[in-house]
Amino acid sequence: MRAGNPFLALLFTCSALAACGSNDRAPPSKGTSPQGTVDGGGSKTPDFDFSAFDAAVESFLSSKGLAGAGGVVVHRDYGIVHEKGYGSFDANRVYLIASASKILSVGVVMRLIDQGKLDLGTPISTYLSDWGTYKTDITLAEMLSNSSGMVGLIDNPLYAPYICQYVSSGTLADCAKTIYTADDTKDLKPPNTEFHYGGGQWQLAGGIAEVASGKKWADLFAETYADCGLTTSGYTNQYTLAYMAGGSVASGLAYPAFFKADVANLPATDNPSIEGGAFTTTHDYAQVLLMHLRGGLCDGGRVLSKNAVAGMQEDRIQEEYGGTTGDATLAGYGLGWWIDRTNPGVFADTGAYGAMPWLDLPRGYAAFLVLEADAGTGTDLRIATKPLLDQVFDTQ
Repeated sequence: MRAGNPFLALLFTCSALAACGSNDRAPPSKGTSPQGTVDGGGSKTPDFDFSAFDAAVESFLSSKGLAGAGGVVVHRDYGIVHEKGYGSFDANRVYLIASASKILSVGVVMRLIDQGKLDLGTPISTYLSDWGTYKTDITLAEMLSNSSGMVGLIDNPLYAPYICQYVSSGTLADCAKTIYTADDTKDLKPPNTEFHYGGGQWQLAGGIAEVASGKKWADLFAETYADCGLTTSGYTNQYTLAYMAGGSVASGLAYPAFFKADVANLPATDNPSIEGGAFTTTHDYAQVLLMHLRGGLCDGGRVLSKNAVAGMQEDRIQEEYGGTTGDATLAGYGLGWWIDRTNPGVFADTGAYGAMPWLDLPRGYAAFLVLEADAGTGTDLRIATKPLLDQVFDTQ
């Protein structure tokens, strides 16, 4: 690979819906009603006090020299209970969320599984027979738990056979075919033996979803979350442009300066980054977190089956091969969710730009804090503020 290659920037980087006959409805999530009033579901929202939490976020931003952040807190019973822009950022700002895209992406695949179009345990070669016979021992479950044995981001983010995952040109199906048929056999590990985070396995999973459904990823995403009422969310593939815009490895690793919270500045693409290309607002992402808290339900109806949501939250790497992520605070991994093994029922999905969603099932709440920074800073913010939110809900 030549010196100065732009991909150096990537170092860190049932049933659903009415078609399945479900009339399930969740309590309304439009919980922006004043605390202490009756929300749309008919239950009285407690007088939650988020002042200490807000002060901690503002203090954190000041200490890190950051311009702003976004935050939202949701509760299983009361919907959105707190939503705020911090610093100079308003509450409606649009963010690129890097690897916090994974939960959104897994939801798309799980909906196809609910519909019977895919199966987690079936070899992927079953769905890709038109492309030849390759990777016959790999399944979607292994890919979505970073356990397929394929080369991951930490192993080699510049791995040439998978480099199309970072390019906005071409199509997702073409990139998936390139990865599926790649001459990578000598570099593969046996499936279900080691945790290898990220990389081509996610782009390949997205391509499989397109093949099985006969639809483009953008359409699958829109259909999956239609009942959640998302208004400003989608996928792009920003990685090459992020490098080229700044002209250096450092600029490629940082939050894309060209974006400026304006979707019009993003490259249109038929090859979206499945693991790291989502953009969203805190309000939109809150609907997805509520869906996970509510066992697959959004305001408009059932999005995922209860089994699909629960399956995403199972510590698959522990159960299958006694694996660990290597992160002491989030040592387990399900399907898209990092899992806190010391605090059962707590899950997170760290993003390379500092986006940090988490679920706390025992307390019945979830939160999404999002920065324009890096993964380490986002993790630090979660560690600094989660105990304050825990205290808020423990007092109720």
